[in-house]
Amino acid sequence: MIPPATTPDFLAKAGWGDAAVVPLAGDASFRRYFRVLDGGRRAVLMDAPPPHEDPRPFIAIAEHLTADGFAAPRILARDLEQGLVLIEDFGDLRIKEHLEADPADELAVYGRAVDLIADLHRLPPADLPAYDRAVYQREVGLLTQWYCPAIDLPVDVDAYIAAWDAVLPLVEGSASPTVTVLRDYHAENIMLIDRAESHGLGLLDFQDALAGHPAYDLVSLLQDARRDVPVEVEAAMLAHYKAIASPPGDFDAAYAVLGAQRNAKIIGIFTRLWKRDGKPRYLSFLPRMWGLLERDLAHPALAPVAEWFAVNIPADKRHDALKEFAAA
Repeated sequence: MIPPATTPDFLAKAGWGDAAVVPLAGDASFRRYFRVLDGGRRAVLMDAPPPHEDPRPFIAIAEHLTADGFAAPRILARDLEQGLVLIEDFGDLRIKEHLEADPADELAVYGRAVDLIADLHRLPPADLPAYDRAVYQREVGLLTQWYCPAIDLPVDVDAYIAAWDAVLPLVEGSASPTVTVLRDYHAENIMLIDRAESHGLGLLDFQDALAGHPAYDLVSLLQDARRDVPVEVEAAMLAHYKAIASPPGDFDAAYAVLGAQRNAKIIGIFTRLWKRDGKPRYLSFLPRMWGLLERDLAHPALAPVAEWFAVNIPADKRHDALKEFAAA
């Protein structure tokens, strides 16, 4: 976590030449974050190094969200050639850490997060690529491309694609509106901030946003890959969303399909992070992901996909199976 060599020049041009730069965080991509401190001023430096990363989608969505009244970080300075962006600092209080310290606040905080996403869904989507069949299939394919080979398990890939083709029309043909889908809307990417607008919540990590189904970000929030959300909280928040957003009758089926789609994708991504990128800590999340995926597969709408999993990935090849291979 050493800042890029071009950081001092970039900060000087932005009016932060005397600031201290300290490590803040990395993530599952090539992006890194640093806190920039200059007396009473604080900002965050995003290092999104080309060609691996392109900060322009983050900037575009941040500006779109801000224009619509949501609390996305203000862009203070940018150097697209170097992949450096200086953004507003929302502090350190994420939903995850807040609820670890105050679990009694869980329903209230998740209620605010659902209120925010319902507000977003009432607005026209940003000018974004579609979250369509090709993207869904590419993403679920990460499971057969990475997880199955990692546990030395041959599977019927053609049948896997066909099973998803059988259920994805439930999402594509839905009467739900097309909305801005942030795609990583969860407890580690939502900040508690001292503002009246945007339900007091600051948004992060939305550069992969697409235009798609409104159930997706609810799945991201309520079937969190990194935090156990109690089943009763998930049910209460789904009921709350339906009460304030009045989605069509096929919403529960779409939620289950997108839950299974997202969780299958994440199993593949987390396997890739271990196998290709040398980040073994992501293996610890896989039992949670398998549990969530199996819950989604129990919905009748997922019957073709559930049958494929039953035939191709037996119970003893799920949950902790990858840990055994990693330790071998």
